[in-house]
Amino acid sequence: MTALLRYQTDLLLRSQRWLPPVILYVVFLGVGVQSGQPVLNSLGYTAAALLPVAAWLVRVCATGEPPAARACVAAARGPARAHLACLLTALLVAVLLGAAATLAVTFISAPASDGHRVHVAPLRAAAAGLPATLTCALLGTAVGALTAQPVLRSTGRAVPAMLLGALLAVVSAGSPAQAAVSGLVTGSRTGRAPMALLPLAAAALLTAAAFTAAAWTCSRRSP
Repeated sequence: MTALLRYQTDLLLRSQRWLPPVILYVVFLGVGVQSGQPVLNSLGYTAAALLPVAAWLVRVCATGEPPAARACVAAARGPARAHLACLLTALLVAVLLGAAATLAVTFISAPASDGHRVHVAPLRAAAAGLPATLTCALLGTAVGALTAQPVLRSTGRAVPAMLLGALLAVVSAGSPAQAAVSGLVTGSRTGRAPMALLPLAAAALLTAAAFTAAAWTCSRRSP
């Protein structure tokens, strides 16, 4: 699996197809995060904005390999393992991107609650923001796994499904991403920095199930 991950990562970086989702994320942050804003609010926005970007990264990884090369890799290592490597590569990139954004946003934001009434330690804020960011990265890749090839082969169906799934994952009550982000927003009102460990665990389970389903579908539909 390590060799497959290296192969997929190299393929992704060389293709430069990662640039549009990364640029979109930077634009999201540039519009929604301003220097001096309360840190927990900014971290909540940073986490939520990562979810659709992570879903897009999965689509980039799942569709970026030439068909002949994909067939060779599937024949050598198995279609399920080859596809799982695509999904894990997208997840790794999303996690690294989100972690870097979390640290940058923590640095530029005000270490205070809403109204600047209560001091929020930057390290504590970052420690609360990282689980929320990981939760959104996991759910974003789960959405991407269930809406990209080979689960949905038609672009006309896959892209709207991806966008709708990402939106629902952020705003739906009961979603781990919604719980993690709303926890940061609520914590910004009181000055407490909650650790979204339960949402993170739930997101990890959902993502594992989505990856398993996508890999199984790939093995079933592989020629």
